[in-house]
Amino acid sequence: MNGENKILVEEVDGVEAPPKARVDEAETPRETMERKRDYLDGFLNQKLATAAEGEPGGDIYEAVIDALKEIFDPEIPVNIYDLGLIYGVDVADGGHTIVTMTLTTPHCPVAESMPAEVELRVGAVPGVGDVEVNLVWDPPWDPAKMSDEAKLELGML
Repeated sequence: MNGENKILVEEVDGVEAPPKARVDEAETPRETMERKRDYLDGFLNQKLATAAEGEPGGDIYEAVIDALKEIFDPEIPVNIYDLGLIYGVDVADGGHTIVTMTLTTPHCPVAESMPAEVELRVGAVPGVGDVEVNLVWDPPWDPAKMSDEAKLELGML
């Protein structure tokens, strides 16, 4: 070749159509939705038994405490329960749950978002009905309210 590039062109009258995909055992949209609905019904109707109304030790109460232990203060690597920000959890008939909490200071950057996150997380616990979060400033929070685990985590022990 003397530096010349050639492109070969082939003309055709038509191209054979590719075979179509076949799905012999496809579910109808109705069957698919019914299966999903059944799954969600089982999850949403799941109930936990309580030991006694509003008392610690019940399954719902313990599940709420576990949910609170999954929420971390964004500035301190300790969950809000061990940090001592939760003053009380009351579970009444029908799963109505009241969480009384505070923040480290009234000027805390999460003052607006933290109660909403607590409400969302506690409301997701199976067996919990309505959730009410009461943000209080009295008594004020102080480091003495922290659990020993939290103090150890922060090097205060």
